[in-house]
Amino acid sequence: MPKDGITTREHDYSQWYLDIVQQAGLADYAEVVKGCIVFKPFGYAIWELMQRQLDDRIKETGHENAYFPLLIPKSFIMKESEHVAGFAPELFEVTHIGNEKLEDPYVIRPTSETIIGHFYSKWVRSYRDLPLLINQWANVMRAEMRTRPFLRTAEFLWQEGHTVHVDEADAERETLMILHEVYADFAEREMAMPVIRGLKTEKEKFPGALRSYCIEAMMQDGRALQSGTSHNLGQNFAKAFDITFTDQNNTVQTAWTTSWGVSTRLIGAMIMTHSDDEGLVLPPRLAPIQVVVVPIHKNEGEKSAVMAAVGALTAQWKGRLRFKIDSRENLSPGFKYNEWELKGVPVRVEVGPKDLEKGTVALARRDMPGKAGKSFVPQEGLTERIEALLVEIQQALFDRALQFREARTAFVGSYDELKLQIETGFARAYWAGTSEDEKRIQDESRATIRCIPLDQPGVAGICFYTGKPTSQLVIFARAY
Repeated sequence: MPKDGITTREHDYSQWYLDIVQQAGLADYAEVVKGCIVFKPFGYAIWELMQRQLDDRIKETGHENAYFPLLIPKSFIMKESEHVAGFAPELFEVTHIGNEKLEDPYVIRPTSETIIGHFYSKWVRSYRDLPLLINQWANVMRAEMRTRPFLRTAEFLWQEGHTVHVDEADAERETLMILHEVYADFAEREMAMPVIRGLKTEKEKFPGALRSYCIEAMMQDGRALQSGTSHNLGQNFAKAFDITFTDQNNTVQTAWTTSWGVSTRLIGAMIMTHSDDEGLVLPPRLAPIQVVVVPIHKNEGEKSAVMAAVGALTAQWKGRLRFKIDSRENLSPGFKYNEWELKGVPVRVEVGPKDLEKGTVALARRDMPGKAGKSFVPQEGLTERIEALLVEIQQALFDRALQFREARTAFVGSYDELKLQIETGFARAYWAGTSEDEKRIQDESRATIRCIPLDQPGVAGICFYTGKPTSQLVIFARAY
């Protein structure tokens, strides 16, 4: 049943998620614009940290940022047949400017392969221009029938990389480098969220791609969340938009392109991976506030002494810790504790008159609510102690999420076993079926092949659905 205004995960997981988003002050519904949300300051601060760290990683791999128009001629979308078929139901169209009807309507950017391909065809002339490595931070719009804050909204924020290469091998290197070194590493190191790296099936790949790779994470209800994708587009878009170059033999060649992206969906992933029935739980590396200090005093004399001690303790923190001193009047310490627990601040420091007498402070860690996570430590060396504690919490969150995923993942050898397993987690299974078989299983069980893990066992088995021998193992799950 609901506790402190937050529905428990066991009672209603979906409502639990919505309660946290709203009560932790992450977002609000933009009811005047169907399917959209407003990022409130605390939610946007999380995205800014994600964006900053991802942007650093992307630039470290040799990419540069640029920006392309929000409006794309609809004729561009129509040039790549698979692409238009995949996105047609999701497009927002601009058909008029004032009272004037447009001969060639615009679509609001659902993704940018087409318009970027148009400009790349102008910019690429020689093999000396390649590889061309560009990233864009932008918003996109796609019609969504069922919206959920951060996970599925009509408008969302993301980055999308678009690159051009001389051959398939170089494009494939780019695609896999982004998957491993940028996306998977960010998810595991910064978000403390374990992911499975894998290849999408033909049925599930990006419309128009040669190959699509992804990272898949397990949420606390056992469902999968696709948390990032990297696509080797082959030559499909290059042919559609005439992206060609002259090679070293002065022969005109068609280029190879890639695209890849992650979005504000990562905020939803982080919420559902770590949070609990008390509210939000944030990994320290992505917490807008890593440490909150709550001074405790009953009168002006105590206040003066406590605040002086707090000032001395936090003097070293600027540039080292993201912190806040909660000195609000007329609010009890208990009220403040509950508020910062709800907002997922990793560490709380309590300082009162008794602490000053003993030369200690109380430390409470958010990932271990209650007495288990609270300790009294010396004021001396507090900064270093907190820094070490943040590292410990970051690792503990990753370990807990990994243990949860492993406990909820099982090998299945029959269709009946698969249907049972996907009720609570991931099913690992040998697979030799067709896209039609995939579709049939999805219609019957609402489960899809989330990916073909890149880490394969290398041992042959029998497909649970067709009975054919195969060495390919896949992950089935229900997904967001």
